[in-house]
Amino acid sequence: MAKTAKELVEAANAVVPKISHDEAKDLIARGALVVDVRDAPELDKSGKVAGAVHVTRGMLEFRADPESPYHDQNFSKDKPVIVYCASGGRSALSGQALKELGYQEVYNLGAFGEWADSGGAVEQAGSENT
Repeated sequence: MAKTAKELVEAANAVVPKISHDEAKDLIARGALVVDVRDAPELDKSGKVAGAVHVTRGMLEFRADPESPYHDQNFSKDKPVIVYCASGGRSALSGQALKELGYQEVYNLGAFGEWADSGGAVEQAGSENT
């Protein structure tokens, strides 16, 4: 039976825990990889979480898979991964995909705007990692 996008996100949210900004800051301080899965124009317009790696949602599995010729060395299955997007849906789906690839400790930060509005560290960046 076909599913809706809403149902897919709900299923992803059931396996990828949403974390608070304080929890994210603690994980970042301990060396977690932060991944921005928004599209390049979104990133160019608003910046990104300081230190985050930008990998568009469409390339995530290829960048995260060590067997892929497109693998990004920033991804390591032995450290926590925090994903975020504009509203939390793409990051939930991304987190689920990472879990399916064998990443054990994956968290959904949710919406970038909420992070920025709460005083989370932000930096301007281009789309160099897409």
